[in-house]
Amino acid sequence: MKVLKFGAVWCTGCLVMKPRWEKIELEHDWLETIYYDADEHLELIDQYDIKSIPSVILLDKSGNEFDRLVGEFEEAELVSIIEKYKDK
Repeated sequence: MKVLKFGAVWCTGCLVMKPRWEKIELEHDWLETIYYDADEHLELIDQYDIKSIPSVILLDKSGNEFDRLVGEFEEAELVSIIEKYKDK
């Protein structure tokens, strides 16, 4: 599974989510995560129709979006979501 994370350095919610995602990434080495700064990747913001940050897009092995998370989530909730979709 590929995880596209969209945020910005000025975004409080993004700063809250950063250490949660870092911990999850260390514990789930099968995840492929990519972070995009919303201010620097405007073409991707348009391509994925990002309306708010933090936003996370989950892509399957073929690169198709199958879920989207917007806002802050507790670590346990994120783990539950990604483990549910592990084989996508």
